[in-house]
Amino acid sequence: MSLVVEQSEFMWDVCLLVGKAREWGFAVTGGELARTVEQQAIHVKAGRSKTMNSIHLKRCAIDLNFFVDGRLTWDKETLKPLGVYWESLNPKNRWGGNFKSLVDVPHFERNV
Repeated sequence: MSLVVEQSEFMWDVCLLVGKAREWGFAVTGGELARTVEQQAIHVKAGRSKTMNSIHLKRCAIDLNFFVDGRLTWDKETLKPLGVYWESLNPKNRWGGNFKSLVDVPHFERNV
């Protein structure tokens, strides 16, 4: 599958995720989608990433902001149902809340 098709399928899944989050009572705002190599280097240097091979560089990862009653939450247990839903949409989808080395709860990606 070409990168453009992967990006398109990823974005469709993001739409479904945001819709499900709204259905479940979350307000959702966008975070970071695309990164340059320079931005990724800053994230690695600051300890917010461990790799220069981020899926954000391919535009197949997004960080979202979730709000409950007007308050931002990145609580893993609160967002876990969304992570489960995300991973159920496609076997290539991974939720950052399940990462082992650097848990990244607001992160949703598609392995390409």
